[in-house]
Amino acid sequence: MKNMTSVLSLLRPVRFLIVAFTCALVLVSNAFPAFAIESYKSDPTEATTQLLETQKKTDEIGRSAPPGLKKVQEESNKGLNEVQGDADIDKMKRPENSQAATTVEDEVENLLEKVTGNKK
Repeated sequence: MKNMTSVLSLLRPVRFLIVAFTCALVLVSNAFPAFAIESYKSDPTEATTQLLETQKKTDEIGRSAPPGLKKVQEESNKGLNEVQGDADIDKMKRPENSQAATTVEDEVENLLEKVTGNKK
């Protein structure tokens, strides 16, 4: 029993370091999740005209009587949906335009390669 208490007393500083490291990891992972992936940072004033046009069209449709099936299908076939049309369709991520995109997995592998110096 004496041996057990002496071993536990030796592990006390290590236990403190493990708890401190875990707390720091939780704090950093909750405080900075957006830094995990490099992405496009848009300008807040970007595309306000298209947004206002979409809002105006939404208001018009909301005030009018419900559109018929044919009208909804015609409007929907013009783009993404009935209200949005084809606004910003070139900026949306789709399989057709995302072939060269880097995934999170690729970014993590690149980071690990930089850190360790090993390539798979």
